[in-house]
Amino acid sequence: MEYRHKVHVPNRLTPLSTTLRVDIERDRRAPAAAREALASLEGTVDGALIPGAKLLASELVTNSVKYGGSGPVTLAATSDDRQHLRVEVIDQGVGFVPVARDKPKTDVGGWGLHLVESLSDRWGVHDGSTHVWFELSA
Repeated sequence: MEYRHKVHVPNRLTPLSTTLRVDIERDRRAPAAAREALASLEGTVDGALIPGAKLLASELVTNSVKYGGSGPVTLAATSDDRQHLRVEVIDQGVGFVPVARDKPKTDVGGWGLHLVESLSDRWGVHDGSTHVWFELSA
């Protein structure tokens, strides 16, 4: 899989900017492909951000594969500062409204958005879409 990175350094007064965008095939290997893509950011963002980003992106990509319609899942990551990372997972689903987990803790599944809410600094959903984003800071 090819990752499209764009590193932009217009002048020394502007912070380093990194962008990763990849379309992932909608199949059982999609979460691993998302983790691999985010691992490619090693060295461009604080390494402490990578494990959390990989976990949360895996959860969101899994949701996209299970519920998000057809076509590829797009993973986008941007960082204007080595200490901050924004990750977005976009698919062609019909949209949803996030709801709090109401299943018993012993039930399998349904932990993805709960983890995103618990482990990210900020997160959200673009209204009426299946475009979910989260931010992490070191």
